[in-house]
Amino acid sequence: MRIQGVPFGTAEWSRVPVTEHPGETGKAVWRTIEVGNIRVRMVEYSPGYRADHWCSRGHVLLVLAGELTTELADGTTHTLRAGMSYHVAEDAAPHRSFTQAGATLFIVD
Repeated sequence: MRIQGVPFGTAEWSRVPVTEHPGETGKAVWRTIEVGNIRVRMVEYSPGYRADHWCSRGHVLLVLAGELTTELADGTTHTLRAGMSYHVAEDAAPHRSFTQAGATLFIVD
């Protein structure tokens, strides 16, 4: 990832506006900052959330709380708990996520 056009900045996440994104089941609540060529998000998945699409975007994702299972298009799954992360390049491995109990994530893409 080459970060370009991004000056030094800080974020007080409680002040970043919320947007809601329904999943196939449950919902995701995003707080998003877009600057330069990156998007930085604090995301909360409700209990029972399941993504409604396959994502091909590159990400660095850190699970802050809860547990998240990410399924790849090849059928493999990866379960991440608080303190675990994944990274994937653009178009490298289409993926979608779900959670039984809910999860809070920090994502850079």
